[in-house]
Amino acid sequence: MYSDTPYEITPTTPYPGPFDRPTEVRRPVILPAEIPPGVDWVTLPSGVRTLAYTHPTPAPAPAVPAGQPIPAWAKTTALLAPTVGGGIAAAGIGLSYAAPGLIAMSHALWSAAALVVAAVIAVPVLLRTARRTVGGGTGTSGGGSVRTTTHITQNITATGLFGRANGTINHH
Repeated sequence: MYSDTPYEITPTTPYPGPFDRPTEVRRPVILPAEIPPGVDWVTLPSGVRTLAYTHPTPAPAPAVPAGQPIPAWAKTTALLAPTVGGGIAAAGIGLSYAAPGLIAMSHALWSAAALVVAAVIAVPVLLRTARRTVGGGTGTSGGGSVRTTTHITQNITATGLFGRANGTINHH
């Protein structure tokens, strides 16, 4: 059922012949406020304007923003993140394997520090005792010799900040 006109319009009141129509057709007056939603004035291909149901035009879809290129710093950071994480994991594994050795080294360092402290204290004490035994006792005891102590005094003088220093040593 194909025709040249896209719409076939039939009147609501059938008239038997073309000359039986009334000469004046009263059309109802519709105010724009009285037009229900979904109904609108349309112009037919023949040029006649009439009311018809219309489909609402869909709202245009919002434009999708174009994809922005990924900045170079973001790519670099994304590539470095697994590398840094892997390095931290490898360091943790290495420390877990090295923990017994690190504990032994810390004990050895504490032992070495204790040895140094003991040496700093013990060496002067040993030297002082060795001098007393080699020099003998003081005063007379029986037929022994009298031991006398020698006092040494030293005087140093200098003139100016960078002057030459002169000194004297006195034995008493």
